[in-house]
Amino acid sequence: MTMPFYVAPEQVMKDRAEYAQKGIARGRSLVATTYDDGILIVAENPSRSLHKVSEIYDRIAFAGVGKYNEFDQLRVAGVRHADTKGFAFSREDVDARSLANLYAQFLGNVFTHEMKPLEVEILVAELGWDGRPDQLYHVAYEGTITDEEGFAVLGGDAGAIAERFGQAHQRSWALRDALRAAVASLAGTERELGPDDLEVAVLERGPDRRAFRRILGSELGDLLAA
Repeated sequence: MTMPFYVAPEQVMKDRAEYAQKGIARGRSLVATTYDDGILIVAENPSRSLHKVSEIYDRIAFAGVGKYNEFDQLRVAGVRHADTKGFAFSREDVDARSLANLYAQFLGNVFTHEMKPLEVEILVAELGWDGRPDQLYHVAYEGTITDEEGFAVLGGDAGAIAERFGQAHQRSWALRDALRAAVASLAGTERELGPDDLEVAVLERGPDRRAFRRILGSELGDLLAA
């Protein structure tokens, strides 16, 4: 009988991490930031039907980078969990932190126990209400949660984009300024990104219970115009 090769657990985890990181790096990045009236999420995404940014619940948004089919399954699971919890208890009991913990447990279990990790990073954003602050939770491929302060960057080139965006970032800035800074950070110095290259959405403070809104067409063009 042939004995199987022994691979150290540390090497297995390292190989899985490198595999997931390479998959995520092949995708396009996104930037999320708070602004004076809510939370803005800007993703480089030329597709008009395969959304990287979506609504989860009343004041909660989801965004993902990496393999679309994998993070879209997580989005659907999050919607089902939020609907079930809101129906069984109350709508106020559904929050971004519990959803982020749910995603982290699932991603961590897959990374630890399955042969192939999920090639995704996700963001769960919640608009603050009743005096509560806005929340941005970044969940990595291995299940690590980061409670981001002010802004979050996801994707393969996150370090360089975060450095560019951090230099421009302001607290309580206007939507137009936040959007332009996010687009400039995603594009870098060698490219230009126009409305057709972007997917933009906001969680916007207002009288309505549901806060999620996509910014499309002429509105997006006007905000990006000099």
